[in-house]
Amino acid sequence: MSNSFIVVFKKSASAEQVEEYVNQVSSGGGEVTHRYDAVFKGFAAKLTDTQLQSFQANVAATDSPIDYIEADGVVTTQ
Repeated sequence: MSNSFIVVFKKSASAEQVEEYVNQVSSGGGEVTHRYDAVFKGFAAKLTDTQLQSFQANVAATDSPIDYIEADGVVTTQ
C-alpha cells in the first residue's frame, strides 16, 4: 500500500474543489479507491509520485482546500 493515501479536505472545501482533485487523480494515472463524506471530506487513492508531490505542495499553501494527506493502511485493535 505504499502508494495509497487518504487525502483529507478542510471543512471549508467545496464539493467542486474535492471533485477537481478527484479528476486530477483519475486523469493523471492514479485511482480513487474510496470517497469519504460522512465524518470528513476526502478520498482514498493510489497516487503517482508526481501527484503526491503536487498534493503535498498544495497542503503548504494557505489557500489550499487540502487539510492533510496520510498514508493509507490497515488499522487494528487489540
